Amino acid sequence: MPDAGFADEIRGLSAHGDGESAPRDVTEIARQWLDTIGAIALATVVKTWGSSPVPVGGQLVVGPDDRFEGSVSGGCVEGAVITAAAEVIATGAPKLLEFGIADETAWSVGLPCGGRIEIFLERLSGADDEAYLDRVLAHRKARSLLVVETDLATGKRTLKDEASSYADDTAKLLNGGECVLVEGPEGRTFLHALVPPVHVILVGAGHIGQVLSDLAQRVGYQVTMVDPRTAFSTADRFQGVNLSHDWPEAALPALGLDSQTAVVALAHDSRLDDETLMPAVRSSCFYVGALGSRRTHEKRVERLGKAGLTAAEIARIDAPVGLPIGAKGPGEIAVSILGAIIRARRGA
Repeated sequence: MPDAGFADEIRGLSAHGDGESAPRDVTEIARQWLDTIGAIALATVVKTWGSSPVPVGGQLVVGPDDRFEGSVSGGCVEGAVITAAAEVIATGAPKLLEFGIADETAWSVGLPCGGRIEIFLERLSGADDEAYLDRVLAHRKARSLLVVETDLATGKRTLKDEASSYADDTAKLLNGGECVLVEGPEGRTFLHALVPPVHVILVGAGHIGQVLSDLAQRVGYQVTMVDPRTAFSTADRFQGVNLSHDWPEAALPALGLDSQTAVVALAHDSRLDDETLMPAVRSSCFYVGALGSRRTHEKRVERLGKAGLTAAEIARIDAPVGLPIGAKGPGEIAVSILGAIIRARRGA
């Protein structure tokens, strides 16, 4: 079992030697490693109690020579998981690990605060597992739900394209992106709800947009910047961000406004802002925000009302945008907006 020093050492070892600032996608890395390595281990958080920094569904992929990507505890137990993964890769037998305050290794792995987590380890290798990861990635690209049902005793995996076959309360959780651990007399089954990543669409490529796009990518969100003003929306200013130079009335329908999407109008241009807000508030996206003072928003409300939006539709707009934390300057304002998006996403 790795000691505390090793656990501390590996916290920063999910090294992105290519200079990437945003977290790399575990599923994509796993798929690449299957091609280049042949056999890897996938660790998934299936249950948590108390204080746990990574939610249920969090994943870590492990290759040979202690190579890994992702997280199952924010650094607390990664060392122990990596050690156990070597055995899973060698034998092919899945393994269920539990760490917590009652565990004699709690102090050495960094969970003395009372948190407990349960982690499922499985080996991925061969054509079937390649097809499994390809299907996960295809659903993500299509922005559709995929439920991965895993028998934790045998590792048998079943994939379902929708949650309708489950009880209503379970289906509701799965459709909302919540994972479910089913425990019964026949054993334990983990239902992993793989929902599309949050898509943050920003309209207006100013300084706030620059900082906000970077922050949103760092927390794992997909980001698109929309701005027909090509002098503003350049690849140099928005590295790693999907760019659209269409006007919002054309760009937003093409991008899609689903329930995992947040839209923020940052242009400080009435035409760009209004073209952004009208389709956004009439869609199922979970957050709509607009930059500007209260006076600016009063004028905006008047314009949108004359354009045909209802009072209820206009009320969906978070304006002035962001959490009321007294933010000043592009950096702080971007933080307040990201905080508002996270709050809306979590229903807090």
